[in-house]
This record gives sequence, structure tokens and C-alpha cells, in this order.
Amino acid sequence: ARDRVLALAAARGVIPAAEAEAARAEPVPRGRKPFPMLAPHAAEAALAQEPGRAVHRLTLDARLQARLEPLAAERAAALGPGLSAALLVVDNATGEVRAQVGSAGYLDPARAGAIDMTGAVRSPGSALKPFVYAMAFEAGLAHPETLIEDRPSRFGASYAPENFDLTFQGTVTARRALQLSLNVPAVALMEAVGPARFIARLRGAGAAIALPRDAAPGLPVALGGLGITLTDLARLYAGLARGGEVPVLIRRLDGPAPPEAVLPRIAEPVAAWYVADTLRGTPPPESALPNRLAYKTGTSYGYRDAWAVGFDRRVTVAVWIGRPDGAGVPGLVGRVAAAPLLFDAVARIGGEPEPVPRPRDALVAATSALPPPLRHLSREAGPVDRLRIAYPPDGARIDLGAAEGPPAGLALKALGGTPPLTWLVGGLPVTESDRRQAEWQPDGAGFVRISVLDATGASDSVMVRIE
Repeated sequence: ARDRVLALAAARGVIPAAEAEAARAEPVPRGRKPFPMLAPHAAEAALAQEPGRAVHRLTLDARLQARLEPLAAERAAALGPGLSAALLVVDNATGEVRAQVGSAGYLDPARAGAIDMTGAVRSPGSALKPFVYAMAFEAGLAHPETLIEDRPSRFGASYAPENFDLTFQGTVTARRALQLSLNVPAVALMEAVGPARFIARLRGAGAAIALPRDAAPGLPVALGGLGITLTDLARLYAGLARGGEVPVLIRRLDGPAPPEAVLPRIAEPVAAWYVADTLRGTPPPESALPNRLAYKTGTSYGYRDAWAVGFDRRVTVAVWIGRPDGAGVPGLVGRVAAAPLLFDAVARIGGEPEPVPRPRDALVAATSALPPPLRHLSREAGPVDRLRIAYPPDGARIDLGAAEGPPAGLALKALGGTPPLTWLVGGLPVTESDRRQAEWQPDGAGFVRISVLDATGASDSVMVRIE
């Protein structure tokens, strides 16, 4: 059959006669080779989006995809029957999806391989804690070196969270609390930030957050009491790598250019770097080198989901492992199951991890050198305190003449609170005063977050635009 096709091609001038003769001299294949099938979930989605297109050009890196698909399948098979794995790689600079592994095997019915788990809504466990810390850093409630109590604590009438290992560490820094994924400090910061504000921030950044029907956000959302997809989680972490600016994920090279728009933020640049720098010091899994990759793990209630998300300056890699049917798997822990897959995936991407660059106005200081309100987290701090910023109002656009030259000073006014008051801009202290009025000199136009703390640790925060 091969020879007949070659003879026909040579007779019609499609190939030279000498080339046909050389091809006939080649050994005839004796076996069937597997048909290439990379990124089936991404391909299926592309076809559904544009069914009439003959050729689809996606942003996926075929070589990387070919390295990660068998890796995910091998890890899921080693962990037990019925388990699947999903993995997403995002280019932080462009937002392009470089690899998308939707399951441990598209044609494996035992693992429900046809389900794309990168878009499934699951409980993130502790994987959202970094964003609680980011909001606390941004609002001036805490700094990575702020001391926080990790002791048996009760929040409200009956909520008394415990750590995963049922132990407590005592007094620790916020940095150490996040690296060890301690629950009591995270809930204390959530109490100060406010669950409703936290959910609003996630949704404002573009994440589709699922909450129990007719239930108001509560403190347990800090520990995974909500639903989110792996795709949205990857976007939020990519935002930390980009100084707080959450990218729009791009999946097609042949699609229309994304419209010019102001990208949403998950955190201010300094707060995003504080979190990235903290997560870079998280103890790695066994046989991995420390202080190379900023990453966080998560384990949902009932051992249903194991997560690990890591990033450097270049890429963000998000990993999920679990059963697509939502059944629990004893011993399925993010650090044990998902973190090794994350580090192996990063190794297959290649290159040396690059740390996120430090903003020039980040405050690097020991606990003793911090402003007094930042040295220790006060449980009384939070949005319910009477301390309030009277001016400028939240969301205001203030014309200080920045378009014509150096802007004029901005008056700051607060109501309530216990002096002295410390004013912060972008998480950095700018002035301290026994009075409830102060002035700050902007260095240019743009959005800024202004916060104020009093002597008890109470705080308030607003976002304004300087023009």
C-alpha cells in the first residue's frame, strides 16, 4: 500500500522519482503507533468555543505539556485508586497558559479522566491564607515580623480553631505563622480584616467564589470554608508574583487581542511582596532545596482535596489532587501529596527560580524596629473599631495638581481611636501624631491605599486616586 502511494505521488510529480525510490527502500512499519493526544481538555474547550475553525492555535507549550501529563498520571496512580490530578502553568508576564493538565488520564474512566478538574469548584483548605495576610499587611494591621499568638483561642461564642497537628506554637511572627500554616493566627487576622471584605476582594479580583447558600461569610473562610477552582487560584497567585495585579488568562494565540483595561488587584505591591518573600521561606518537601520557590499548600476538610501552588517571577504552577466525585481519601494532605508534584513540575519547566523583585518602599525590619502598633497583633483590631478615616473618603478621586507638576500635600483626618495615630500609605508608615490630623506628600498620581492605626492596634483603611 505504501509503495502504491509512492508510485502515484511520483507519477503525478508530487515528489521526485529518486525520493520515491529511497522511500520504498525503508523498512515497512510492523506496529501501530499511538495517535498523539496532548491537552485533550484544552483542545475540547477550544473546539466547543469555535466549532467551525479548522486550525486552533493555543498558548500551550507542547513539550512542557508532554512532560507534565505523564508526571500527573504517575503521581495519581502512586497515591491510590480513583484519584485524579490537575495542573496549570501560567506565564506571569503575559498571563498565557503554558500547560493545562485537566486529569490524570483523559481516557481513564476509573479516575473520571474526562472531567477537567482545573475548572471544578473545590474547597481550598489553607491555600487562601496568603491573601488574608496580604490584606492585613496592606491595611497596616500587621507586618511579616508582627508577633501573633498561636494559643487556644475562642472567636465569638463557639468557634475555637485548632492547628492541623493539634499543637500550638505560642508567640510567633506572622512570617512564621504563614510558613507553618497555623490556623489560629490566620483566623485572628481574618477577624481583623473582616470575612465580607475578604470575599469581596477575591471576587473583585475575578475569582468566582462559592459560598454555602444563604450563608454570610464567616471566619472559617480563612481555613477553606468556601469553593474555588484551580484556575482562579492560579490567577490569584500569579497576581502575587505580579505585585498584586491579577492577570487575565490567555489561552489562544489566534484569538482577538484582550481589550485594554485596568487589571484588578488582589493586593498592593508591598503587601504582595511581603507574602511572596514569606512563602519563599516555607519548608520544602523532602529532597527539595529550600528558599527557591514561594509556595503554599492546602488540605480540605475530610481529606478531599490536596493543593499546592508555587510561583517565582516567571511562572505560577497550581496543582490539585483528589477524587473527582468528592470522596475523602485518608492521608491525602497537600504537603505530602501535592507539594512533591508541584516541585517536580517546576523542575520540568527548567531554569533557576527567580525571586519576585522587592519594591523600593518595602519595610524590612526586625520586630523591635517596627512602629509600636505593628509589633504585636491586637485582637481588638479590625473593621468594627471606632477608629475611622474621616478624610479622604474611600474611593475618592482627589485633584492635587499632579498633572501639572509635583502634587500638593494631602490632608489626613481621623475620628475616634486612641492616640498616637500612625498613618501608613501602601503599608509603610509615613507619619505619627498625637493629633487626629496629619498631612502626607504624594510623589505622583495614581491609586494609593491609606491606613491609620491607633495605640491599641485599631485600624481603618481607604483607597483613593491621586490626580
